[in-house]
Amino acid sequence: MSGYVVVGTQWGDEGKGKIVDVLSEKADMIVRFQGGNNAGHTVVVNGEKHVLHLLPSGCLHPHAKCIIGPGVVVDPFVLLEELAVLESKGMSTKHIYISDRAHLIMPYHILLDQLQEEKAGANKIGTTKRGIGPCYADKYTRWGIRAHDLIHFDAFQKRLAYALQLKNEQIVNIYHGTPFDLEELIARFAAIRDQLVPRIIESVHAVNQALDEDQLVLFEGAQAAMLDINYGTYPFVTSSSPTSAGVCEGAGVAPQRLKHIIGVVKAYSTRVGEGPFVSELHDEIGTYIREQGNEYGATTGRPRRCGWLDLNVVKHACILNGLTDLVITKIDVLSGLKELQVCVGYKVNGAVLDYIPSAVSDVEAAQPIYRTFAGWDEDISQCKRYEDLPKQCQEYLSFIEEYTNTRISLISVGPDRNNNIITHALV
Repeated sequence: MSGYVVVGTQWGDEGKGKIVDVLSEKADMIVRFQGGNNAGHTVVVNGEKHVLHLLPSGCLHPHAKCIIGPGVVVDPFVLLEELAVLESKGMSTKHIYISDRAHLIMPYHILLDQLQEEKAGANKIGTTKRGIGPCYADKYTRWGIRAHDLIHFDAFQKRLAYALQLKNEQIVNIYHGTPFDLEELIARFAAIRDQLVPRIIESVHAVNQALDEDQLVLFEGAQAAMLDINYGTYPFVTSSSPTSAGVCEGAGVAPQRLKHIIGVVKAYSTRVGEGPFVSELHDEIGTYIREQGNEYGATTGRPRRCGWLDLNVVKHACILNGLTDLVITKIDVLSGLKELQVCVGYKVNGAVLDYIPSAVSDVEAAQPIYRTFAGWDEDISQCKRYEDLPKQCQEYLSFIEEYTNTRISLISVGPDRNNNIITHALV
């Protein structure tokens, strides 16, 4: 069986967590392939809300093996906190593992993230200050510490001593902060080592063996295409590749393994933090969408910026990911609006563009080109069939399919895992 991939098509917060949870019912293995606890995935099961940051959203299904892959950066203290929350609710976590190649977010990464944002002032990126960027930076400059170093604790201590010398110099000399004590850090990790080591596995062989055995392996991304380090609105991006291509590097699988690539599209647009947002609304409609959709960050609690659906962005994601299917989420939030607009292009310096410019200054200068649709008043949260949706809603969805040339296979009409209309079987 080929691998299934779930990715975001906008700026994150599209509802990927719910979709992964729905698909995980039939999955044998779920693999998170990039990002860290800067992600926030909300899954609602029988009215109970579960907010996950680092754990794969499929972890609520104990029958499936869950792996935090090599491309993820792991804050071990956050990981243990999330595991403890699940266990306090009577859930098993024995099926959750960490790749031995995953890099560890260290306390100095978090401090440096905070200090860098403060020093940047008006030029800040708007990070979650969870240490994600500095950890990835250390990975690529080969200063990083990986999960397998915890198994060989002598090696862990040597690498930490080597890295901490440089980090303390940065903290003190550049940012005038307080340095870390080596022995104190070693003691903190020694105290949690026994809880983590049994979960650390060689994941690349395990994942590929599962695929060889015709198991259903679900690859779960965090963030989304417009936050991709290469193809998002750089520099207002994350530090990894949250696209289907990121699966190959972040989970250790070949591209021909990925046959089902599912893009999750929120029926409107949201963004958290800094960066250009062409279809952003600064009026009462934007406020209405935020309140109706409860658009506040699951990780930070920050209010999300809200705007009309930008199909220029979604088409960009379709191209980058090679999407085979779309899932539309939160379309129920739009009920009650008399009129809907959809961005179908950008006007930049007199030119009309149907793609995303690479220069952030061009995106900032872009004016949206809209197509207008009639809204609907009906509550659609209990609809079970496509035919049950108001005609205006069907027209809205049909245009998304037409513009992106990608079929819609599932429509989420509410937060619970059962609030879905399935138009084409995904698994």
